[in-house]
Amino acid sequence: MSRPAADGGTTPRTPHTHRYPFSAVVGMTDLKLALLVNAVSPGVGGVLVRGEKGTAKSTIVRALAGLLPPVRVVDGCRFSCDPDAPDPGCPDGPHTGHDARRRPARLVELPVGASEDRLTGSLDIERALTEGVKAFEPGLLAAAHRGVLYVDEVNLLHDHLVDLLLDAAAMGESYVEREGVSVRHAARFLLVGTMNPEEGELRPQLLDRFGLTVEVAATRDPDERAEVVRRRLRFEESPAAFAAAWADEEAALAARIAAARDRLPGVELTDAALRQITAVCAAFEVDGLRADLVTARAAIALAAWHGRTAVSTEDVRTAARLALPHRRRRDPFDAPGLDTRKLDEVLDEHDDRPPEPPDGDGPPPPGGPGGGGLPDTSPDTSPDAPSPETPEAGGADGGSGAGGSGGAGPRREDEPAPADAAYRPRLFTVPGTGTGAPGRRSKARSPHGRVSGARPGSRGLHLTATLRAAAPYQRARGRTGPGLVVAAEDLREAVRDGREGNLVLFVVDASGSMAARQRMRAVKGAVLSLLLDAYQRRDKVGLITFRGRDATLVLPPTSSVEAGARRLERLPTGGRTPLTAGLLRAAEVLRVERLRDPSRRPLLVVVTDGRATHGPDPAAAAARLGDVASVVVDCESGPVRLGLAAELGGRLGAEVVRLEHLAAGSLAGVVRGARTAPDRSAWRRGA
Repeated sequence: MSRPAADGGTTPRTPHTHRYPFSAVVGMTDLKLALLVNAVSPGVGGVLVRGEKGTAKSTIVRALAGLLPPVRVVDGCRFSCDPDAPDPGCPDGPHTGHDARRRPARLVELPVGASEDRLTGSLDIERALTEGVKAFEPGLLAAAHRGVLYVDEVNLLHDHLVDLLLDAAAMGESYVEREGVSVRHAARFLLVGTMNPEEGELRPQLLDRFGLTVEVAATRDPDERAEVVRRRLRFEESPAAFAAAWADEEAALAARIAAARDRLPGVELTDAALRQITAVCAAFEVDGLRADLVTARAAIALAAWHGRTAVSTEDVRTAARLALPHRRRRDPFDAPGLDTRKLDEVLDEHDDRPPEPPDGDGPPPPGGPGGGGLPDTSPDTSPDAPSPETPEAGGADGGSGAGGSGGAGPRREDEPAPADAAYRPRLFTVPGTGTGAPGRRSKARSPHGRVSGARPGSRGLHLTATLRAAAPYQRARGRTGPGLVVAAEDLREAVRDGREGNLVLFVVDASGSMAARQRMRAVKGAVLSLLLDAYQRRDKVGLITFRGRDATLVLPPTSSVEAGARRLERLPTGGRTPLTAGLLRAAEVLRVERLRDPSRRPLLVVVTDGRATHGPDPAAAAARLGDVASVVVDCESGPVRLGLAAELGGRLGAEVVRLEHLAAGSLAGVVRGARTAPDRSAWRRGA
């Protein structure tokens, strides 16, 4: 069994004792600290780790589990009840007279494709109906109780699973309710999620449910990168020997976590520190009061970690840096960040206490082989220190990231035109009923929605239909008492009408005939608006441009509005008009996307004046798109119009709309009225 490694290859799964050591991770100071703060006080609310691929996010999270103190559990309890304070509502209870045992803290991984039953557990409805018992099979939430629940690529998890997960994390309990039968059990765990923002963002309300967030990136320092590779190669050569070399540092970390947990109840949050916390949260205009609570809990945990008996200004500063950046986002195009100068000003303004040593009287962090050690919150003023407002650099197992460069160059004729301000587009839907990924756009068959019927099955039981199916056979099955005799073939599951997300693929003419800045501003503003709308409705959006001699897939189909906005901003114009190349590229992109996700229905939006000054006639290319619902936005201007865009629309079987009509309203509103071609067999198959 193998899994993707942080460097893009595969890393064999190693035994529990041979995980990559936490203390051997190079750099990653803020991420280490955020994880350790939650290990000291799980009430902080978990950690969301944002960063590019290959930065060892998974490695460091898995390494944390080996540092957590062992837990005492009731022997035989599937829900890991504490023998000193068993859950009175435990489905395996009551726990009286049971033996206790110790076991290591668990790290439970939630796969992106997991079902709701796998997460929360499942009820045996057949036994509930026939025997009147609550036969419950625990899920991953029960397995993670008093341990760590890790969700890799949490941004790709379906929204309803994220809601269930974060609700359980917030309440410390999981509820499973199906057709009037309910089971409750404790579910307190350290929640850690990792994500690559390029693959799509989490909704702001979900971001807010994570206690802390850390932005990570691979280090650009050659010496640090060399040390990352060196340690990784040593670990792969002999995991046991490498783990043994770091055993003392791991033991010291584990002991410090245990000591900080013991110290935590005695840490004082003074009125002065609390005023600083609330002043900071008010100054940064975060919504609600969750930020204040999380910052307070994190500051208390930091004080315990550093051996202090009261929360200091430095604890508040560090807690705010970790708890507030992701709560300040007002727009999905905004990247998380925090103005550290403003933070210092607010703290100084509300600091009425004498200065304290930044490290308190806690134990000094021990060093390890190769310069490892424990994270410190002291500010690093070296020239190479990562800024709290930018992704921190580091890595643990050979992770790497793409480099980049910036700077303004000389002004060119094809310099990208700015976009008009984004606006709220009207809702558009794709015709028919799909079966795509859950979203908020078009009508679809979905596990979450209004019940419209029933079919054979046992997931999401339709109780009335099940009873109707079983009723005619009661005499033949020998029913004699008040109970109902139900067989497996009687079970019916609900058919629900919900909403799905769609793929909106833009094909935009960026040639010289479209280079008029006001025209491109309007086009970019419309696309930007749909990107924002797609983020809110869980759509995927792609962008193809054609200019010169070829067409370019500027934005591969994605749900990341940040990536889309960046690509759109840099879109240049000029040159000839290879319309055919743009249509052929669209056909290829849609073909690949159908293979990747056959159930996601596409909508093609072609923005052009219809001219084709380079390449063959577009008629053959248009024929390849005959099974796709389309819209053609006619950008032709001037007193004399050739009607080339309308001709293209006829070949595509598309709605044709003039650009000036878009400027007054919304591109999404035009798409809503899209007409489909007379014969769309592939489109009907998706319905």
